[in-house]
Amino acid sequence: MSKRDYYEVLGVGRGAGDDEIKKAYRRLAHEHHPDKQGGAKESEEKFKEINEAYSVLKNPEKRAEYDRFGHVGGPGGFRGGDAGFGGDFQDLFSDVFYDFFGGGGGRPGGPMPERGNDLKYDLELSFDEAAFGTEKPVKVPRTIGCEACSGTGAKPGTTPSRCSTCGGRGQVSFQQGFLSIARTCTACRGVGTVISDPCTGCRGSGKSRVTNTLQVKVPGGVDTNSRLRLVGEGDFGVNGGPPGDLYIVMHVRPHEIFTREDDDIICELPISFTQAAIGAEVEVPTIEGKVKLKIPHGTQSGKIFRLKN
Repeated sequence: MSKRDYYEVLGVGRGAGDDEIKKAYRRLAHEHHPDKQGGAKESEEKFKEINEAYSVLKNPEKRAEYDRFGHVGGPGGFRGGDAGFGGDFQDLFSDVFYDFFGGGGGRPGGPMPERGNDLKYDLELSFDEAAFGTEKPVKVPRTIGCEACSGTGAKPGTTPSRCSTCGGRGQVSFQQGFLSIARTCTACRGVGTVISDPCTGCRGSGKSRVTNTLQVKVPGGVDTNSRLRLVGEGDFGVNGGPPGDLYIVMHVRPHEIFTREDDDIICELPISFTQAAIGAEVEVPTIEGKVKLKIPHGTQSGKIFRLKN
């Protein structure tokens, strides 16, 4: 059975540069990895074909020989699947494997910045406060960077030292067959540093717990489950990551007279049989005070009158 052209296998042109070839290989290896495809035989063969093509095209000498002689490859030929299990291939496969198992952004190079947790605060409002808007104080417990150690977790005057187990990467690698697999370092718990003399204020966590009092401006027209987002008012970020956000969730208390339907207000007004029969002028309560309303004669129960604005 004849082999497919290596350039065709990787989906690149013959003039493709090294970076383009490497990028194409990473994408295809990630897409067709047998573990991702449930170990299907077709995926294994496809994966081997991709590795074989890359092992030739990544090597300038082999690539030049292939461009000249094709799959014959000169007197010695090409050894199928010779992926070069060290150096560039191993580093590249670590990239692919790291992406596959949730790294999501390339090789681990140390502790990654982590955004702080978002926080939620339930704020109760009266019907009028929701309609017209208001400003209310809220007290929100949150974590911030420890002021004593500036968030490092180490005693003031000292600094965390690089983890000797992982060399500061936050992950350690081990071989499984020809694969190089990375996992979180247990010595430093993925941080990449260890603290030999922890801060007494935060006990080495780099965080402290405080209660913030904020003045929250609530715009008019909010309803139950409306949310306000206060950027950066959530928990402290880790490894230089940004803080989370604070979400204020509104809960509007029922009104004695009014109910709400979207942006409209409904008020049920009892009138007498005589007023309905011959007509009348009555006072109607609104959220801004009472107004006069003319009831035409012959008005039936359930009739809806609209007061604009």
